[in-house]
Amino acid sequence: MAIFQNSDLHDAVALTKALGDETRLRALCALRSGELCVCQLVELLGLAQSTVSKHMAILHQARLVECRKQGRWLHYRLAGAEAAPAVRAALAWVLEALTRDERIAADAAQVRRLVAEHDAARRVACLPEVAAANRRRARTIAGGAAR
Repeated sequence: MAIFQNSDLHDAVALTKALGDETRLRALCALRSGELCVCQLVELLGLAQSTVSKHMAILHQARLVECRKQGRWLHYRLAGAEAAPAVRAALAWVLEALTRDERIAADAAQVRRLVAEHDAARRVACLPEVAAANRRRARTIAGGAAR
């Protein structure tokens, strides 16, 4: 029995499976504007974190998205120029085909809001007085746990 690892047939099946779900198509279109944290995708899609993670794993397996880990969160982005030609063609087709879809347009507006909120929260967390307060809080919690 042959195993189809890294074969064209295996890749085609993974690609078509990944594109065969509305939620995954919405996630792909949301990534058009750039990298998003899985927490932002959870809020956008209105699904449980585990469900979104499963959808993103399917997209990653099909090589449609790339991911990186930062702290406890995964951050996703669309596959880049180094992706296989079939993946680049599929992404181009999906993004073009759904450009004028009302749901995708509404998602794009929400993504802009989520990114702005995330950026504002990150800037606040990076202020020296906030960072100092967070360190004091962490020491207090650690000291209380040691008792």
